[in-house]
Amino acid sequence: MASTLPVVEKFHSLQGEGAHVGRSAFFIRLASCKVGCSWCDTKNSWSTNNHPKESIDNISQAVANAYTKGAAFVVITGGEPLHHNLDTLCNAIRNITTRANTQPIPIHLETSGVDPLSGRPNWITLSPKRHAPPRKEIINTCQELKVIVHNQEDLLFAEDIAKHANKSSQPLLFLQPGWNAKEGEKLTLEYVKTHPQWRLSLQTHKWLGVL
Repeated sequence: MASTLPVVEKFHSLQGEGAHVGRSAFFIRLASCKVGCSWCDTKNSWSTNNHPKESIDNISQAVANAYTKGAAFVVITGGEPLHHNLDTLCNAIRNITTRANTQPIPIHLETSGVDPLSGRPNWITLSPKRHAPPRKEIINTCQELKVIVHNQEDLLFAEDIAKHANKSSQPLLFLQPGWNAKEGEKLTLEYVKTHPQWRLSLQTHKWLGVL
């Protein structure tokens, strides 16, 4: 198992979107993404070449420090975090935050689902892409399904993925308009109004101008 990982940034902020919007969280953004969404707002994370590798001990210590300062959970994001095996990192986070507090900090994972699952996260936010469909096992284990909407085809894709989700786990269903995508905004609002099983997700951190 790797003892280092390429880190784009680490920061303590508020979760800006999805089911846990508004909650205190510590973010770890890992480098590397081969999914390549044209609308991605973190394209600087796609390559590992421009980002230093940090030791897992250093990363987990930063999480523990944030935990003592009020972070309710840690979010591992990217890039595409599952391009890396997360077992060692997640085990280190659980161990060090258990020592820092009475319970290990919950680990949330944001992924497109194209790679095998690792790390045993407590919460999986699956944000699948039409051009790179997710693996079935991640569809069946996610707690949150969040689909970015730019056009009608994205809504059809969201419906199809939701049909394949594990009915026993009943993931929360979110549609999120693409940033500055007027057609996506209109389609999402109309769809959520007439499909009550779906919820609207907005990137509130962008509206507020915070990380």
